[in-house]
Amino acid sequence: MRLDLQDGGRLRPVDLARRHGLSTQAIRNYEAAGVLPGAERTPHGYRTYTPLHASALNAFLALVPGHGHRTATSIMRAVNRDAIGDALRLIDESHAQLLDDRRTLQAVEAALRDLEPVPSERGDTFVGPLSRRLGIRPATLRKWERAGVVQPRRDPRTGYRVYSAADVRDALLVHQLRRGGHLLEQIAPLIAQVRSAGGVAPLESTLRDWRARLSARSRAMLTGAAALDAYLDCRPAPPEGGIE
Repeated sequence: MRLDLQDGGRLRPVDLARRHGLSTQAIRNYEAAGVLPGAERTPHGYRTYTPLHASALNAFLALVPGHGHRTATSIMRAVNRDAIGDALRLIDESHAQLLDDRRTLQAVEAALRDLEPVPSERGDTFVGPLSRRLGIRPATLRKWERAGVVQPRRDPRTGYRVYSAADVRDALLVHQLRRGGHLLEQIAPLIAQVRSAGGVAPLESTLRDWRARLSARSRAMLTGAAALDAYLDCRPAPPEGGIE
């Protein structure tokens, strides 16, 4: 059931601002950005808002934690111009990104799980043996080096690339993630974390934090969806043929 709040009590910018610890300038900025419907003006030119605007602000602020400021703004703009389909598509895209992030985390966890501990001995190897072990071309290892995901040292006498046991571990991790469809630019930050942590084992807390952030985003999306649904119920019906 739609609730017509446009004829409800009038609110000043400061009334909206105080409820959320915002400044009145922030309220004006949100209106200018299309996050809020346009305000009516008094005969003296002062803005007046309604509970409908309060519902819009609630929806936007609830959407931000799950979708980010830019996407939340785009969602509200679409709703306020009656392009509900566009708003729902943006929400779907955020959920798809969250699912992709979950799959990436699962791939990383599986790849790390399958890695053997780095042996304590020297364990140096060269491009040829390592490429044969991975079933890839030496040129692929050189491409990974240019991307910074493997960093072999050079033998000072021969100039040959020398892969330590830690370098081999990194190459194995890259190989598994590449087989999972992940791009080198996505893999590089993880490899950097493995190196800075001194190996795979210390990354458990990082992975735990990653899982917690994904869960928090998921819950925030639920909260945002509820607030947006409430706002949609408050809005007046669009003109005939006005929904895009």
